[in-house]
Amino acid sequence: MGRPKNFSREEVLEKAMPVFWKHGFADTSLQDLERATGVNKSGLYTEFRDKEDLFLACLRHYLESQDKRGLLTKEPLGWKNIETFLKNGPLNKGEQQGCFAINSMREFAILPDEAYGAITGNRALLQHLLALNIEAEKPRMAPSAIAEMVLSFFSGLCIERNLKSGKASSARKVDNFMTALRSL
Repeated sequence: MGRPKNFSREEVLEKAMPVFWKHGFADTSLQDLERATGVNKSGLYTEFRDKEDLFLACLRHYLESQDKRGLLTKEPLGWKNIETFLKNGPLNKGEQQGCFAINSMREFAILPDEAYGAITGNRALLQHLLALNIEAEKPRMAPSAIAEMVLSFFSGLCIERNLKSGKASSARKVDNFMTALRSL
């Protein structure tokens, strides 16, 4: 019988996620993960099959714990929800910048298919929620087309947060984008 584990899966995910977030999948070593989590290689591989499995668990944990979806379901639906989503979505606690899922998209070529599926599934849900909010405002353009534009803007905003450009700079960009959006 093996030794009992002295860590929680949730705690490991919370400690490993910032490492993947900062360095990406490819540039995160097992030693980085051991150092960050305080769990040795054997313990990590007992709980997670390999580095890919740990990354996927971190990504799923991130997607499930984000309030971005909640920002888009507040009644009444409309531009205010979208503005709140754009202003608050890319902001994260600690040293993490942007959005873990969007940052991870840069590594799709080397990530497991499950990561692609999790990220694209989340984007499809966000796009649907955006379209519902846009539809409530009765725009002249198709809500789905505007939702695609909003999601693209959001992705760019999240990537730009890696430059640590500041909340004021992001807010100004969102204000300008919302002015343009309301005219569609």
